[in-house]
Amino acid sequence: MKKPGLTVKVLTGLVLGAIVGLLINLFAPNSFNVLNTYLFVPLGQVFLSLINMLVVPLVLFSIILGTAGLGDPAKLGRIGIKTVSYFLVTTTIAIVIGLSLAAVIQPGLAGNFDLETAAFEAEEAPSVGETLLNMIPTNPIAALGEGNMLQIIVFAVFIGLALTALGEKTKGLVHLFEQGNDVMMYLVGIVMKFAPYGTFGLIATAVGSQGFSAMKAMGSYMLVIVAALLVHAVFTYGGTIKFLAKKSPIWFFKNFAPAMSVGFSTSSSTATLPISMEVAQDKLGVPKSVSSFVQPLGATINMDGTAIMQGVATMFIAQAYGIELSAVDLATVVLTAVLASIGTAGVPGVGLIMLAMVLGSVGLPPEGIGLVIGIDRLLDMTRTAVNISGDAACAVYVAETEKDRDLRMENMNA
Repeated sequence: MKKPGLTVKVLTGLVLGAIVGLLINLFAPNSFNVLNTYLFVPLGQVFLSLINMLVVPLVLFSIILGTAGLGDPAKLGRIGIKTVSYFLVTTTIAIVIGLSLAAVIQPGLAGNFDLETAAFEAEEAPSVGETLLNMIPTNPIAALGEGNMLQIIVFAVFIGLALTALGEKTKGLVHLFEQGNDVMMYLVGIVMKFAPYGTFGLIATAVGSQGFSAMKAMGSYMLVIVAALLVHAVFTYGGTIKFLAKKSPIWFFKNFAPAMSVGFSTSSSTATLPISMEVAQDKLGVPKSVSSFVQPLGATINMDGTAIMQGVATMFIAQAYGIELSAVDLATVVLTAVLASIGTAGVPGVGLIMLAMVLGSVGLPPEGIGLVIGIDRLLDMTRTAVNISGDAACAVYVAETEKDRDLRMENMNA
């Protein structure tokens, strides 16, 4: 009898976690804190800690090897432009989808919300200019210690370019990085054996702490966001795979499902990076050189799911407060959210910081975030699964276009 695969196991843990969390919340709420403290949280945190332990060395090794593997700096520049352009375009599409669905369904008019107690204070996010300047690490070792992904990526790209330029002189160092990357990927395989249990704990905590009543009260808001995420995943990413990469969208989503399920449970694109890269390389056939460059960059700056939340939440808060947004306001929301997705890269709690910036740009009260913050954890899980799918779709698209370009160049030289 065939043993169930990783996807089935992780999805089983996810479903069981949701059922257990909901049942405890409904029928035994007094026992939730004890179970959460001694069972659910430890299971989830051990899993997250194991993954986070691997992220920094994996990103460093993979970006170095990816850059060195591309060889030609012109090719690196071409892939970089394709990747960043794709992320900016899809983020714009995402927020337009969110705004459109929220304008049609009007979730902010679905109930009476307590505007007096809504309160939220967001820390100030760096500007886009500051972020671009801060990308260059003054101390690479400190960047590695702090897990500053943008700085790690820039440092690793420079090392990769140097290895390419020096060629045979640094062959031993390249071999050492390859071995280091192999060790990290082997450890990812070991950690993934614990994924179903970690997923169970994380989902049980999330659902058990919110409960059915909170989910029901914000049902219309949740429905709009989930619908927008689904539309974006199917049409934007499915369209990318179908028309740009010339592959089957069903093949893509079926093979990438294990990474999506882990992204859903962890709510972190960065934490899911080791798994999403492994799946993209093994199941989707993305070359290591492309996957190693595109996906870490995407985990840092690609926030389509978060952009959808910005659009829906902005419309929701405006509707709840009875404020009508003009066409100029809506255009401002789109522009601010796209720029904020770069400007807040790597900042903890990035989604809510971005939302505070977007609300401020059109004169809406940032305190309104208090209306949606209660169930943001559940929605964050869903949008993380979408975010990492966008990274993988971009990697497949870039890999296929580069393959086609290489074939054309071979035919021209033949």
